[in-house]
Parts: sequence; C-alpha cells; structure tokens
Amino acid sequence: MVIRMGTSTSRHGDLESNEYLEKFARKEHISSNDPFWNRFLSFSFTPPTTSSEHHALDERIEATCRQLLENNLQSGNLGSLLHVFLSRASELLASAQTDNNMFSWQTYNALFILRCVTKFFVENLKEDDLVRQFEACPPDGAHRKDEDSAARLEVFMDSLIEIVVDVPLKDFTYPLHLESINCLLVLLSVQMFSQQPATKSCIYRSLMQGRYSIHAPLLVKTLLQHFINQDKAPPGLHRSSPGGSVVIGLASELWNMLTFGMTRSLPAPANGVPITKPCEVLEAPLANQALLLVLVLANHCTTDKNLHNPYRQALFSCSNSATPTRAAATFKLDLGRLYVTLCQAPSCDQTTLLLYLLLHRNRHVKTFILARTDLELLVVPILKTLYHAPDSNSHHIYMSLIILLILSEDDLFNKTVHETMLKAVAWYTERSISEISLGGLLVLVVIRTIQYNMLKMRDKYLHTNCLAALANMSGQFRALHPYVSQRLVSLFETLARKHARLAEQLRQRDDADLAQDLGVLEEVLRMVLEILNSCLSRQLAHNPNLVYTLLYKKHVFEPFRAHPAFQDIVHNIDAVILYFSNRLDQVQRDLGVAEVLATIQHGALQWPKDRLKKFPDLKFKYVEEDQPEDFFIPYVWSLVCQSSGLYWNPANIKLFAADSGSPSVC
Repeated sequence: MVIRMGTSTSRHGDLESNEYLEKFARKEHISSNDPFWNRFLSFSFTPPTTSSEHHALDERIEATCRQLLENNLQSGNLGSLLHVFLSRASELLASAQTDNNMFSWQTYNALFILRCVTKFFVENLKEDDLVRQFEACPPDGAHRKDEDSAARLEVFMDSLIEIVVDVPLKDFTYPLHLESINCLLVLLSVQMFSQQPATKSCIYRSLMQGRYSIHAPLLVKTLLQHFINQDKAPPGLHRSSPGGSVVIGLASELWNMLTFGMTRSLPAPANGVPITKPCEVLEAPLANQALLLVLVLANHCTTDKNLHNPYRQALFSCSNSATPTRAAATFKLDLGRLYVTLCQAPSCDQTTLLLYLLLHRNRHVKTFILARTDLELLVVPILKTLYHAPDSNSHHIYMSLIILLILSEDDLFNKTVHETMLKAVAWYTERSISEISLGGLLVLVVIRTIQYNMLKMRDKYLHTNCLAALANMSGQFRALHPYVSQRLVSLFETLARKHARLAEQLRQRDDADLAQDLGVLEEVLRMVLEILNSCLSRQLAHNPNLVYTLLYKKHVFEPFRAHPAFQDIVHNIDAVILYFSNRLDQVQRDLGVAEVLATIQHGALQWPKDRLKKFPDLKFKYVEEDQPEDFFIPYVWSLVCQSSGLYWNPANIKLFAADSGSPSVC
C-alpha cells in the first residue's frame, strides 16, 4: 500500500510496522498532553460490524496488543489513552454546540482503540491483571498518579454510561453510542473468561455498587428506548465517510487498510466463531446491542443477598407512562410502543428472553399485555418459532413455551385466545385451515411440539411445559376446530401405543430404565386425560367436535378402563361417550357428519352436569429454579456471542464448558 503524506511517499504493508502503533505499544511513556494523540486519533474508517470482520481485525492487531501488554505496566500508555478519551468525552458532554461532530469523532476513535485493546486483555488476562493494566503509571513520575487512578476502570465505565444516557442521539453520535455499549459488553465479558461468579468481579461490583449505580433506572430506560425506537444506522456508518474536516493522511490510510478491505474479502471463519446475522446488525445495531446489554446487566448478581442489582430492579418495576399509578416504579415507559416492538422485532432469542423477563417479573408489563385486545400479534410469532423448532435452539424453544405457560396462568387470556379468529395461517402447512381460533392454533402447535420432542429431544421438562400450558387452558377450550379435536385425541392414541409397547417389553424383561420410562409416560398419559376431562367437565356444550372425535376414537380408551393409574378419570370420559352414543342410537338411521354434530349439540343441552366425578381444577404455575443464574448467564452470553457482531476467541472461553442445564417448571 502506498501512503502519501504531504510531499513524501512511504510504503507500509503491515500494521506491525506502522510507526504510530509501534510508538503506542513501546515502553516509552506518551503523556496524555502529547500532540501524538491528535494525530493518532484523526482517522476515518468503516468499522467492523460482523463477528468475521472483528475476527479479522483481531488477527491484524494481535502483535501490537501483545507488545502493549508487555510494555504497558512500564509505559502507562493505556492510561494515557484512557485519559485522552475521558478528556474528549468530557468536552463532548460539556459542549453547548452539539451539532459540531469534532468531539464525537475523536472520542469515538479513542474509544474504538480502547475497546480493541481491552478485549484482548479480557481474553488473555485474569481480571486483577486487567485492572493493573488500566491503573499502570510510569514509575519515573512522567505521569502523575492522581486520586482517581486507583479507580480508573470505574471512571471509564461511568464515562461510558454518561455517554449512553446524556449525549443526544444524532447521526454523527450514533457510532459513539454504539461503541460505548460495545465497550461495556466487552468489559462485562470478563464473566466468560472466569469460573468465579460475577459477584466476585470488581467490574460487576463497581457497576452494581459504584457511583453510577444510583442512575441504573436511567440507563435501563435509555437502553430500552433504543430497543423500542429501532433506529436504523446512519448511512455513513458502514461505508467510508470522513469523520471531520481534519484527517491526517497516514492515520487515515492506516485505519482504512484495517477495515475497508474486510467487506470485500473476509477470511473463512474458524471453528467456533459465531456468525452474525447481517440484517440484525446492519439495520438497527444500536437497538440490538442495547437489548443485549440490558439482558447482561439484568441476569448477573441476582442471588447474592449482599449485592443488590439495581438494573434488574429497574427492569422489573418500570411502569406505563400512559397510566397513572400509585405503585412504586423505577421509571415509566410507553408500554404500548414496547409491545409493538416486541411483536414486530425479529423473533430471535434476545427478544423472547426480554419478553420472558418482563412477563415473569414485571407485574405492570404483564397486566398491560394481558389486557391487550390484539394478543395475536404477540402469540402468533411465538407459535411460529415453536412450529419451526428444528430451526431454533433448545433454549429459544424453552423460553417460548414458558412464555405461553405464564400467559396461560391467566383465565382472561385463555378466554380471549378462543374468541380471536385467524384467517388462513400460511406457515402452518400440516393442513390447510381457512379459519381457526388463536387458541386452537396454540393447541395445534403445542401438540406438535410434544410430538417433536418425543421423536428428537426426549426432554421431560419440555413435555411438562407443553402439557402445563394446555392444562391451564383446558377449562376454557371453546369451539375447538375439528382438526384440533382430532390432534388432541390422536396425541393420547400415540402415547397409548407407546405405553403398550413399553409395558410389553417390561413384561418380557425386568429393566429399571424401562420401568422408569414407563412411569414417566404414564404421568404424561394421565395429564392428557386430565386435559380432556377438564374440557368435558367445564365446556362440553361448547365443544361438539371434541365429543364427535371421542365417539369416533372410543376404542383407544378401552385398555385404560381397568388400569389403576387411569380408571378414575377414564370413567368420566366413558360416561360422555356412553351418553352420546345412546343419543345417536335413538335416532335409528344413518347420519352424516352434520347430523351427528347436530345430535351432539342438542344432547349437550340436556347433559346432566352432575354425571361426572369432580376433579381439582388444573392450574400450573411457572417457578424458576433456586439457582437461575446457572442457566441464564451462559444463555445470555451465548446470545451476545451469536448476535452482537463482536468476536471473542472461543478457545479461551470458560463459561460454556459447564453444562448449564435447562429451565424448570413447576
């Protein structure tokens, strides 16, 4: 590459030989007042946006970062750069002329370099050593150790948060907001490289207890507002555009060489490198990163009674800005706009996880959502995710099912979904259905998920989730579509056949594993029978199609009439079958489907309600495990790795080595 500066020409083919990077990484101290920084930070470049681009950048600057690591404790140059950043950021925050982007430009460039160096240190150092690198001052006194140097990392994080909450979002400050959030994510990623809980981390403790923690509600509100707004990246963010009127040639060419070539020729990703979905990063990267940061902040330091998490409290107690309330709220948000965004944002893990947290922990949000008359906008995308389960990871399936379970705990929801009619659902391809209730579609998709689990995943907890949601809804099943009724009874039939096979195998050989499998299957069978019984006991008159299907499939219940685990509840189903069979026999002529249904509907009007044995109402409630962090912390960081566009070396990550298990439902 030929780089022209003034009238001189020189060649710089490799980053390692660049004089600016070399000087920054040397043992010689560079004062924060040195003119070097003005030249070093006056570059214009296209920032990397995908994990592959960040990986390529990491490889190109690795040698420089290693040299800085070796020399920084003597030079203190990282501290000098940090001081320059803090000075530029302070000028930016104090600037009355907010339309002048010079402060924003150099602040962004300083922060980008800080993030690159910090990430290398996070990946390769213990946290205590990382802190020492930030606190390092030259021993010869060339750089005075002021009163804040011992807490320099905390001052850095405070400054990042100030930028996020105080700097107005405009096209020219958009990259700075984005980089501030990325830098916070990088600092918090120390959790991925440690086997200690976050409560032992000085970075996490500073955020939870430090000087800025009292403003946690403002940070969470700002991040959620970014998610709600879904602001698109400004046109110049992903292509070459001058950062200001002064661009030093050498520095500009240096950073252009770093980044511009990436978009044309990217190295093949190494094994373990998560590939970022370009649409999620390029269209609204600030919304995406803000959401990921909310999830990281809210899911750490949640179980230590001596360490309060103000970000989690803020998320769980915010309320609707449009509704006056006397209840304590950390901040108010337009929940109507939040609801629309949750419905319209891509159906991805992080959106689903935010919805889960709000429904499970924030009573204001839960009450607001359950009162909506357009629940189909929220529920249908969740059902679509479950329907395409093979394309989703198991955690996303779990979160989607748990959301349905939480919603099904509410009787109004169960009533509303059966009153909400949907026209042709194009993505449901098992059978063409011109019209179906939202509740009917929900039942179909959950049954399909159970069957998928039986074949592929064989996960007891997933069965429990599915059946618990159906059980909660069963007392409100109304006007079930003929196909929905068939699928319900067919589910029992499929399980019954499997039960017969297992019972026969157990008779032939005494096997503890077989006996355990049979016991689990009998629990599932019992629950399906209870779901059918609950519907018949409370909504028989409103479900002629289910009665019709039971009459048609009555033989599948015969093997269970004398079984001690089922005979009490099968007695109720038999009573329904016998009653309506007698009504049809009284007609004494061949009947078509319409005539059979008419006879059932007429017979239901005279059905004696006291004929069935009473069973307790089916009510299941989702309860988190005692140690939810064991599941949620690895899950959240897997989302950051997959969706942030950032790259961390998977060979150094320790967090994902342990089995994180799966969420439990009671």
